[in-house]
Amino acid sequence: MVNDNILIESVRGIERINISDHFLSERKVFLTDTVTPESSISLIEKMMYLDDTGPGKEIVFYINSPGGEVTSGLGLYDVIKNLKSPVTTVCIGTAASMGAILFLSGTKRIMYPHTMLMIHDPSYHSADISGLKPHEIQKYVDSLKKTRDSLTDIIAGCCIRNRKEIEKLTREDSYFTAEEAVESGLATEIITYAK
Repeated sequence: MVNDNILIESVRGIERINISDHFLSERKVFLTDTVTPESSISLIEKMMYLDDTGPGKEIVFYINSPGGEVTSGLGLYDVIKNLKSPVTTVCIGTAASMGAILFLSGTKRIMYPHTMLMIHDPSYHSADISGLKPHEIQKYVDSLKKTRDSLTDIIAGCCIRNRKEIEKLTREDSYFTAEEAVESGLATEIITYAK
């Protein structure tokens, strides 16, 4: 990630600050990469800091992410849902997989007109099952089913579709335009361009 600096005028004169720090001071945080343990803990710290320093004031969480690691993403999701401050999520580009689940954490869920949301079942990308016995493989499958149930519950909490429909949708990668996301209840509004 590129950390650009900007110049601001303050009581100390002209100062160079990191643009991320500027946006953080405006209660704006960004996820523009894969969900990892590192990116999740960084966002958790920022969200908790903003919640502590301005409880009840809106935090805006911008997301453009292909998704990533489920456990870390769900940890971040839980923290967001537990904040005293309302969180508005904004989809810029694509919020896919765990990025979409994090998008659903928002009290208000806003999409730009040309953005996409993608939901699907979780998968084990790095699990090496070679040499494992059937009961050991079954443990992976059972764990994956529990995770799928948790994600389905999150989606069902926002979506106007029932659980069975969601389970059918998430068997494959299911993409939603901004309009389709609003119609399904996954998003609450679409940003209109400023005049």
